Amino acid sequence: MVNADLIRDLGRPDLYEAAADALVTLGTDGVEQLAREVMDAESPVDWRPITAVLRRIGDAGFDSLLQGLVSASTEESRKRVGFAFSQLGLAVLDRYTAALAHPVPLVRRQAVRGIEHCGEAGRSAAALLPLLGDPDQEVARQAQDTLIRTGEHVIPLLRRVRERGPGRQRARALTVLAELGGEPALSRADTAAIERLIRIKLPDDRPEPLWACWNYWMAVPGGDQAGIMRTLGLTDPRPVTFALGNDIVDADGHGCDTDEHTGYERVFVTPELAGWTLVLGAWCDPHGQERREVVLRLCTELSARYGQAQAYYYGGQGDGSAWLVAEHGTVIRRYGETGEAEDELLALGKPLPYERARRTELGLQPDWDAAQEGEDDEEEWRWTAHDLAPDIARSLGTTNPLDVTADTPSHGTGVIALTPYGVAHGVPAGAYRI
Repeated sequence: MVNADLIRDLGRPDLYEAAADALVTLGTDGVEQLAREVMDAESPVDWRPITAVLRRIGDAGFDSLLQGLVSASTEESRKRVGFAFSQLGLAVLDRYTAALAHPVPLVRRQAVRGIEHCGEAGRSAAALLPLLGDPDQEVARQAQDTLIRTGEHVIPLLRRVRERGPGRQRARALTVLAELGGEPALSRADTAAIERLIRIKLPDDRPEPLWACWNYWMAVPGGDQAGIMRTLGLTDPRPVTFALGNDIVDADGHGCDTDEHTGYERVFVTPELAGWTLVLGAWCDPHGQERREVVLRLCTELSARYGQAQAYYYGGQGDGSAWLVAEHGTVIRRYGETGEAEDELLALGKPLPYERARRTELGLQPDWDAAQEGEDDEEEWRWTAHDLAPDIARSLGTTNPLDVTADTPSHGTGVIALTPYGVAHGVPAGAYRI
């Protein structure tokens, strides 16, 4: 029986080393009590120092935590023992690999995590491939995500699964291939199958809200999709469903801004929606330093051809708003409130009628007058304008991508098109909803 004080001493930095050495010396005599302490959500000792002791003990520590995974009766206990089990390190890599066939799904899932935490030495993709077809979806998803993080060296193995099976592994193998290498990693047969699936879905495809954490879009009246793309310099349009177009735009916004990709490589050009064509993607940003002057020029050119053109930014997590309105080749208004110091320097033109009306509702002057309004008034307006982009679009009678529904009148087919950035640098890899 382990002295309980020894375990408690693991939580004291001044006593940890001596307590850990004593517990390791006890070896198998103490592993069950250590495992129970890990599982105890009320324990005053963090699971990490206990895990470090079990890691030093070796196989007996592994076995005790495996049994804990099987017997844990609460979600918190399963979480604690799962964390500990997956952190036992390279010394038990063979045990992790054997546990991939364990009958309990939680053990299989945590064994996958344990293999991943072994680093380069644990990246044996062949051992994880069967779990892509695991009957437990959480296990299959864990194997999928781990293979994605493993790196491009698993691509040949995944291609073999796509070509030869087993069939239950093929769907997730395709997802991993797409995430690792994008379309270049897919076979011609897989690419053709995806394009065929899109064609099958398109006749019944209905509009859906186009929403991302960071929303950037241009709006042009009418349905001249091809003419709008020519004016913007967009190329290589490929038909997509609404789900696929929105997923690509959202994923690009989250996963880019790296040395290789900026998030500006492609855009989703919608069909005509209630009288407007929308172009969505970070490339349409009317506010950010890199794109704002180009977007201003493009909206001016579009408005000269189509009478109107607008560009918007709306941060769905409270990150601010910006709007740009052009008519007949002239910029009518550009304004933004994003919390940046230079916001006020970007303002062009006079406040729009809706801006003036909102200021009046707040008890402010329709036009800003520093002589009559103080810092509190200015702050109140800035917080209001922070969320105003969708309302500005609605006030102008413009189709708002956030308000699109299955009942929105739609004519034509949406496409993903390459921007000049995409032509020059290619597009990021990724797997998306169709």
